[in-house]
Amino acid sequence: MTVERMQMYIDGEWTESISRETFFSIDPASTKPLAEVPRGGSEDIDRAVKAARTAFESRDWQEMLPAERGRMLYRMAQLIREQQAELARLESLDTGKPLSQAQTDVEVAARYCEYYAGVADKILGETIPVRPDVLDYTVREPLGVTAHIVPWNYPIQIAARSLAPALAAGNTMVIKPAEDTPITALKLAQLAETAGVPAGVVNVVTGFGTEAGAPLAAHPDIDHITFTGSVATGTAVMKAAAVNIKPVTLELGGKSPNIVFADANMDEAAQWVVRSIVQNAGQTCSAGSRLLVERSIREEFVALVTEKMKQLRIGPGLENPDVGPIISQKQLERIESYMRVAQTEGAAIRIGGQRCPSAGAGFFFEPTVVDHVSASSPLAQEEIFGPVLVVLPFDTIEEALAIANGTEYGLVAGIWTNHIHKAHWLAARLRAGQVFVNNYGAGGGVEMTFGGYRKSGFGREKGLEALKYYTQVKNIAIKISL
Repeated sequence: MTVERMQMYIDGEWTESISRETFFSIDPASTKPLAEVPRGGSEDIDRAVKAARTAFESRDWQEMLPAERGRMLYRMAQLIREQQAELARLESLDTGKPLSQAQTDVEVAARYCEYYAGVADKILGETIPVRPDVLDYTVREPLGVTAHIVPWNYPIQIAARSLAPALAAGNTMVIKPAEDTPITALKLAQLAETAGVPAGVVNVVTGFGTEAGAPLAAHPDIDHITFTGSVATGTAVMKAAAVNIKPVTLELGGKSPNIVFADANMDEAAQWVVRSIVQNAGQTCSAGSRLLVERSIREEFVALVTEKMKQLRIGPGLENPDVGPIISQKQLERIESYMRVAQTEGAAIRIGGQRCPSAGAGFFFEPTVVDHVSASSPLAQEEIFGPVLVVLPFDTIEEALAIANGTEYGLVAGIWTNHIHKAHWLAARLRAGQVFVNNYGAGGGVEMTFGGYRKSGFGREKGLEALKYYTQVKNIAIKISL
């Protein structure tokens, strides 16, 4: 396989890092290098932020009609779709995810651009009745220079998820993709350039978190930070932002439950339970990593889930299996450490629980179901970020609620029941940013507000709600007199 040599994108130019150092992006299915990219640092971040600031303050950008920003985003959507096959291939290679999932991610990236293209000229203010001789109104203005720190699990989708509303609102930006998966963020910048986005509006700096991400979060001349990733790194981002009094949008971890009642459609529920934990090899913040199942159907339902897992194909992403590799050796070892916790605690591993060398030379791990786990166990409390499902039985709806809400997270929850009153009662009391009833999944719905409670973060992405986090409100009061 040819190793592509790539450059970062700053101020409308493709460039090396100031240090001239590089690193390799690795195919997790084969452990072989895919691309060589610049190893950006604080100086590269500084020049990218300066380019974004200059672009933001320029008369051309300030006076550009919102409809024109919308047209640029719409052209980006068209270009993404025109290159879907190649972008999906690169995403599959870089992340390891099955090709069909990568194709979906590319389409979702196009939808983000398309969706926010349609609202760029519809970001409205309000008039406020104060008194007869005062015209009082609000306007929503762009924040300025926004920083986007993108994770490795959904690189093109999450980059587009924040780029599109930020650009629609009139911001300029610096994007720092994860060092594990930098390729498609650079391709996205290439498409923005082709779509006519002016120089300096979109900048992409590749590099490691401590060397490029941390300087970006701490830069005094950015106006907002969007971060998706771990709680530990999100905490560091918040601290860095606090020094400069900058707002942040954080989408962090999850330990999301699927709550299955005895009156549910068991086969359909089992299909979604499996899908929600093995998508992207479980490396999804909204993964349904806890199975809360009514005790009367526990054995039957867990056996059904286990049987469906037995039928899954594991392999390299380009072969379009059901489950691809884990992103890295480090993450694979993290998952294995939780299997040692399961053994120590006497939990029952119903299926999986180990590496899968027969799938290839890469970082493959078997889809896993762990039963007989305490609700207070690290297996049930901590984000494993792999294809590991933990089973927790319940007897009453009140017990199901207590278990579901019994972690530090609150991102997504699924309810499986044919009893509408039971579903409404539980949905109203779950502390989660998204609740699904008889379905599950946050990824594809670009219109659906997404974000977490508690340590799953704050602020909201997706839908019209996201625009509130890429704009600020100004109140103007005009005295009227004759």
